[in-house]
Amino acid sequence: MTEMTETRGTMFKTIVLITGEVEQPVLGDLFRQHNPALEICPVVSAKDLAGLDPALWPTARIIGFCTDVLVPAAVIAATGWGAYNFHPGSPDYPGWAPFAFAAYRGASRFGATAHEMAARVDSGAIIDVELFDVPGGCEPDQLMELSYSALFRLFLRLAEPLATSAAALPNCGIAWGTERCSRRALAKLCDIPANIAADDLARRIRAFAAVDESIRPTVTLHGHRFRLE
Repeated sequence: MTEMTETRGTMFKTIVLITGEVEQPVLGDLFRQHNPALEICPVVSAKDLAGLDPALWPTARIIGFCTDVLVPAAVIAATGWGAYNFHPGSPDYPGWAPFAFAAYRGASRFGATAHEMAARVDSGAIIDVELFDVPGGCEPDQLMELSYSALFRLFLRLAEPLATSAAALPNCGIAWGTERCSRRALAKLCDIPANIAADDLARRIRAFAAVDESIRPTVTLHGHRFRLE
């Protein structure tokens, strides 16, 4: 199926696919199954993105899938056929390492979000979501794996219109949560107050101890700082 039409003076013919080396061939092949004429331009790193010819953007659509590569606002604006991102977290958890913050808050529902790219990460209009009930006793690493599976299901659902239709995908009307997940937020939660309740300490250690080796739960007692290893 091919619905690509020539409007705005340029033809939609290329997807710039920003994702990891493992995902590149799988997702690229799925796009080609829906549109064999489509050109896939693989991007794994910010260096790859910066090295692309600016003349490409008017004919391209950008798709990010579970990536830390930040697309500059100028590139988003120059892209002729839209820029979309697949975020491995539900709309309540915009930002970095959403699974860890969801685990800390004891989320009962989690999932994945497809949205338009915007200058601010995870703030563009939401296109679709894939949610699931969090199993009882779910560990953070399990939650991350479940969210990745949800992200792939969401991709399968949207791959055809993204590969074949020049039309913009419609906003589904769901809003982002107001609390952003970030390394700064993680560092704040890992700065443990000396009078923390035992259950809160256990939740922070369980959720955050393995997220970033440079940010570990720490506590200051009598002028001495102790770091969890």
